[in-house]
Amino acid sequence: MLLNLHVKNLALVEEAEIEFGEGLNILTGETGAGKSVILGSINLALGAKAGPDIIGRYGDSALVELTFSVNDEDKTTKFEEMDIFPEDGIVTVSRRILPGRSIIKVNGETVTAGLVKKITELLIDIHGQHEHQSLLYPAKHLEILDKYARDELKEPKEKLQTLFSSYKKSVKELDSFTVSDDERKRECDFLQFEIDEIDSAALTEGEDEKVESLYRKMSNGQKIIEELNQAGRLTGALNGDGASDAVGRAYSAVNSVIRYDEGLTPLLNQLADIDSMMSDFNRELSDYMEDLDFEQSEFLETEKRLDLINNLKSKYGATIELIFEHRNKAADKLKFYSEYEDNYRKAKEKSEQLYKEVIDTCEIISQIRKTSAQKLQEKIKTALLDLNFEQVQFKIDVRNAKSLQQDGYDEAEFLISVNPGEEVKPLAKIASGGELSRIMLGIKAVLANKDETDTLIFDEIDTGISGRTAQKVSEKMMVISKTHQVICITHLPQIAAMADNHFLIEKNIDDGFTKTFIKPIYKEQITKELGRMLGGTEITEAVMLNAAEMKQFANDMKKH
Repeated sequence: MLLNLHVKNLALVEEAEIEFGEGLNILTGETGAGKSVILGSINLALGAKAGPDIIGRYGDSALVELTFSVNDEDKTTKFEEMDIFPEDGIVTVSRRILPGRSIIKVNGETVTAGLVKKITELLIDIHGQHEHQSLLYPAKHLEILDKYARDELKEPKEKLQTLFSSYKKSVKELDSFTVSDDERKRECDFLQFEIDEIDSAALTEGEDEKVESLYRKMSNGQKIIEELNQAGRLTGALNGDGASDAVGRAYSAVNSVIRYDEGLTPLLNQLADIDSMMSDFNRELSDYMEDLDFEQSEFLETEKRLDLINNLKSKYGATIELIFEHRNKAADKLKFYSEYEDNYRKAKEKSEQLYKEVIDTCEIISQIRKTSAQKLQEKIKTALLDLNFEQVQFKIDVRNAKSLQQDGYDEAEFLISVNPGEEVKPLAKIASGGELSRIMLGIKAVLANKDETDTLIFDEIDTGISGRTAQKVSEKMMVISKTHQVICITHLPQIAAMADNHFLIEKNIDDGFTKTFIKPIYKEQITKELGRMLGGTEITEAVMLNAAEMKQFANDMKKH
């Protein structure tokens, strides 16, 4: 539900705050008072394009902020999937409009216009001229029918989407069988060559690193020998006259005087450790240098092996693991080509089977739609009769479309006759703009229990109607408002009288400037506003009495 609308520095509105309530919220005012600005501000918050003159004279930016309450677990889950987390059940959408750009935030976090659209689709449905004009297009008719039958259609439509996706993939796979026999033979020969080349190398995991290490060691063998000889001479590993011998003499010197001072024992122990370490080092150095000697043939063999590995890497992958992966893919592809005809047959059978399952599921969906269409057309006809379409006939034609889509093979079209004796014809050829608005209202009333959107906004719902028809429209709005929050801008007193919450929009001069103001009105103020709407330029006592009777009549109706 929309709890609050806050507007600041938008066109002629310096600042306005509207606290909406449950049920039917009505906004009225003189022509030109700024009713369109108030409703337009909601559209702006939801991402509509901002005109060049939208920023007012009271600052360098305009602000629109909507506050919604969310108490539905399913909606909360959907919000969380979009990384939006209602705080105590509250979602706030704000848009600051600056010259050339705007900033949209949800609960204080900057978001894209696309995300705002997804968020607000769960919260609010704006029914304006654009939407009732959408009734001219059959695609909208199928959408309305599916919304009415959504519970019955949910499972088969979900199944169809999965099947249709698999079927499209199977068709794409089938289309890939375009290789000629000659091309296939050449490809098989090439793949076999790659497999044989990799297999003949008899590579092992990690071999490349070991061979590279060995090659570096061999290619730098002379340098290693020279430096190790130097180390051996310094430590005494080669000539017995080096650091090792010096440490031995130092040990003997300290040991000869230790009987005079036992405090020298730690030093003697350290020298013993050093002497042991030097001995170990000299022994291991000697062993390493003995093993370092290798034949020229061994070096050439290692070099050849490394060249082979690097050549395979340049062709098939930067690591041995990638080379093996390439080999396995080549083997799979070779197997596929070797069994090409059989694979084609299987792919064709799979595609044909999926197509059959798709068509079977489409048939189930189509039958549900046709059955639901019979029920829906009667309900819409009843709703239209309630809206003063006295001799209306209404049909929903469900037929096979020219193409197969992921939601089935049906298309639907609304057919109507508003005059006695006339056959039903497509809605687009019969209905006027005012009639379209009432027809959409009738549909909204029928779908009210199917619509998960909490807040419905109606603009231009009273286009081209008056008198008894206006009264019928007001009664239908009242019905919808029992299950939804409804916000409506109207010029008709019959509709305004049904308000649960009434707001007056006025344009006044303040500090020498024209400004738009909005305020809630109650009791006598409501009667006065209804009188203005009824009486025009002259509001007589009789007009005021009529206004009071109209409000009382509306209150009595809402009790039933």
